[in-house]
Amino acid sequence: MTSQVSSAAEMADEANDAVLGGQRAPLSGTTGTDGGNGKEVRRLDRVIIRFAGDSGDGMQLTGDRFTSETASFGNDLSTLPNFPAEIRAPAGTLPGVSSFQLHFADHDILTPGDAPNVLVAMNPAALKANIDDVPRGAEIIVNTDEFTKRPMAKVGYATNPLEDGSLEAYNVHPVPLTTLTIEALKEFGLSRKEAERSKNMFALGLLSWMYHRPTEGTETFLRQKFAKKPQIAEANVAAFRAGWNFGETTEDFAVSYEVAPASQAFPTGTYRNISGNLALSYGLIAAGRLADLPLYLGSYPITPASDILHELSRHKNFGVRTFQAEDEIAGIGAALGAAFGGALGVTTTSGPGVALKSETIGLAVSLELPLLIIDIQRGGPSTGLPTKTEQADLLQAMYGRNGEAPVPIVAPQTPADCFDAAIDAARIALTYRTPVFLLSDGYLANGSEPWRIPETDSLPDLTTPFATGPNHTLADGTEVFWPYKRDPQTLARPWAVPGTPGLEHRIGGIEKQDGTGNISYDPANHDLMVRTRQAKIDNIEVPDLVVDDPAGARTLVLGWGSTYGPITAAVRRLRAAGQPIAQAHLRHLNPFPRNLGEVLKSYDKVVVPEMNLGQLAMLLRAKYLVDAHSFNQVNGMPFKAEQLATALKEAIDA
Repeated sequence: MTSQVSSAAEMADEANDAVLGGQRAPLSGTTGTDGGNGKEVRRLDRVIIRFAGDSGDGMQLTGDRFTSETASFGNDLSTLPNFPAEIRAPAGTLPGVSSFQLHFADHDILTPGDAPNVLVAMNPAALKANIDDVPRGAEIIVNTDEFTKRPMAKVGYATNPLEDGSLEAYNVHPVPLTTLTIEALKEFGLSRKEAERSKNMFALGLLSWMYHRPTEGTETFLRQKFAKKPQIAEANVAAFRAGWNFGETTEDFAVSYEVAPASQAFPTGTYRNISGNLALSYGLIAAGRLADLPLYLGSYPITPASDILHELSRHKNFGVRTFQAEDEIAGIGAALGAAFGGALGVTTTSGPGVALKSETIGLAVSLELPLLIIDIQRGGPSTGLPTKTEQADLLQAMYGRNGEAPVPIVAPQTPADCFDAAIDAARIALTYRTPVFLLSDGYLANGSEPWRIPETDSLPDLTTPFATGPNHTLADGTEVFWPYKRDPQTLARPWAVPGTPGLEHRIGGIEKQDGTGNISYDPANHDLMVRTRQAKIDNIEVPDLVVDDPAGARTLVLGWGSTYGPITAAVRRLRAAGQPIAQAHLRHLNPFPRNLGEVLKSYDKVVVPEMNLGQLAMLLRAKYLVDAHSFNQVNGMPFKAEQLATALKEAIDA
């Protein structure tokens, strides 16, 4: 779903999201009256909502639908889905809680928010798992039907929290969601179990009324989703409408809220809501079209990268071929074979899969063929936290192969930026004939934000010529093809498609002789080839690092990947409070921008927030001999803006 927005204005900052006296500052807004029912309508500039329930309660679907309607309405938004790793954890338990957080506003925002203003808790487990994140004074909507003795005992509630006074600091709305849903669907003749499944739609309807969200899109979606089961489709629509009507008529909800579209925050264009994995998929398709090459994905399903395989499999009409291999090694082997055959080869995975693919990545380095390795990072090591986020694969991408096997690394900074990062990674791979790592992560992959659909003529030309004939003349005048004769500017070798007459050459992982490509065990040649492959990567053209420093600060915060949103939100808060601080963010991690060393040495302090134990900071210290201060978090969740603002303030004052 897309929406049109008007011309850009200065971006509003998130200073009003600051914490005052240990409590969240109140949301700014005005009040009015809904002429239809006489209820108060309060106008806000932003809201953070979290839907939470059992993994079978449909919280991700509920959040997705609320997000879609919010995007179509024109708000800026950022989302944070959070779900358990188990396919079906025991119902009503803490490990089985699934949640979806959405931050939407009438101005530019950068994160899914630090803490929810509204928590929808479908059962005791959802309440207990999330209550520590909810600030005092926030609203909690609770499904009272689930607060019986057994479900409460499962999560350690000795008494009913709805009755023992433990929630007095919050505005609690007890709603019998299950009972109301079953009552609303009596006419459909469904079993109690079937009717109960629609309680998430009742909750969605209530929240849609509460925040004046459009409804037509959700009703259309439900009828399309359950087109083969029209009775179920209409039951879900009825539950959705019942939730809306409940909000409209009940006395417990005396106030509804409006958040105006963010039309002044964006440049003119056509926008749609997009997740990181979807944006990355579209970027790969675009790269194939821009290069005029077939796109080949060789992949093995792994969380959180599988969505890319699912999406690309839908686009055969754009010259996309997808191969679901029997394992990670076969997946990258097929992708590298496709690259040898003249396609844009891609493989997708997460950290454990990168470990299995490492030998074939080394082969791609030796063969000097274009190949994209998409690593959607997750918590590790080993299986680790498969549904949680982390950015701890940087050193693995940089060094995780035998021998000297340098590989360029590109990292997107937001969900929408995954589109541009995919095209940039393809540019490097095709131009320099090298495998390229693209390091996204679970936060970017599953999170979403508005994306401005680009004009096709604004995208770069990625066409790459294949070798067509001899490229070297021997001393006796004979013209021959040398597969390792290099472009003097890029050091890239020719790309020779198999079957082209006269371009026959050896292929394999044994060291090649420079130029001829013949097998060579000569020490001097190996030294030359190792240094040449490194020089090729070192000489890749990447833009200089841009520093945002309006006040001549002495402290620089440097980030990479998905830390961009939380860092930028924290920087805005500090500047709004009169604290000077500079900010820069790395897209290219190998090679680094050429001006990076100069930038680092121009500041007294450099702080590097990372969702690992300091991998980028270690690289900076080693390469540039600067005292980069590491600020780390490895809890499977993205940084909070408040948390970073506090840490950066301490760094400035130290």
